[in-house]
Amino acid sequence: MSSQIVAIKPITVPAPGRDLDLQVKVTAPVSGRNLPVLVFSHGNAWSMDGYEPLVDRWAAAGFIVVQPTHLDSRRNGIAWEDPRFGTIWRVRISDLHAVLDGLGGILAQAGDLEHRADRDRVAVAGHSWGAQTAGTLLGARVFDADGKPGEDFSHPAVRAGALIAVAGTGDTLTPFAAEHLPFIRPDYSTMTAPALVVAGGKDDSPLSTRGPDWLTDAYHLAPAPKSLLTIADGEHTLGGIAGEAVAETTDEDPARVALVADAVAAYLRAALKLDATDWTALTASGDGTWSLIGK
Repeated sequence: MSSQIVAIKPITVPAPGRDLDLQVKVTAPVSGRNLPVLVFSHGNAWSMDGYEPLVDRWAAAGFIVVQPTHLDSRRNGIAWEDPRFGTIWRVRISDLHAVLDGLGGILAQAGDLEHRADRDRVAVAGHSWGAQTAGTLLGARVFDADGKPGEDFSHPAVRAGALIAVAGTGDTLTPFAAEHLPFIRPDYSTMTAPALVVAGGKDDSPLSTRGPDWLTDAYHLAPAPKSLLTIADGEHTLGGIAGEAVAETTDEDPARVALVADAVAAYLRAALKLDATDWTALTASGDGTWSLIGK
């Protein structure tokens, strides 16, 4: 299979009741068949045009990557104080469902991908808020104000996932997070699908008072099978996964970005029962800058 890739955008996805059109970008290898599909949910304020360092590498590794632009994208101008903001977390989940439910139509508008995709091998991934969004399709729920688990948003097409810098439990939120992001109350006890959790050892989130270990809850609190990749010096953007030299990156490191991208690709290829060679090699390696555990 060629390592050359192609990107098609924008593709509009049917999403009744949404304030704005749901648009996606599709990135894929220019050749190859029976390609697995990876739906990626961006972090707060980003869009389908971000995360090229990850997405391009995943496509080169043989994935068809579909990236929706969620309502909280900075291009939509919906700020914290906007009355719509409090419900965006649910719209984000609906966006991913709309993409998966409309996957055939999306692929049909992206060249010949409708005939080159393996629709039985579908995964989800996300970064930060996008990771919490993706996690709900793997079975995680959101506790309500009374501490009761909310609706089941899991999707039957999703076989596995990867959660990068995903929020932990909501019992240690900072005052800002408690006021503006009360939906950061994940219940990982029901997240049964296989998943890789990627965390930075120096990701000291301003949303929690607990420190970097908060970002590992999805691994520790979810049932097996799960794996946890901890990158010792990684901060929230893990070397710059959203793009080269972007303002949010505080730990610029292209090698770290490549590690995240390759680890996710290797894990998902193994979890989707395509080829476990790269994942097996990764689990047997390590140079002291990162660690990998599983259950």
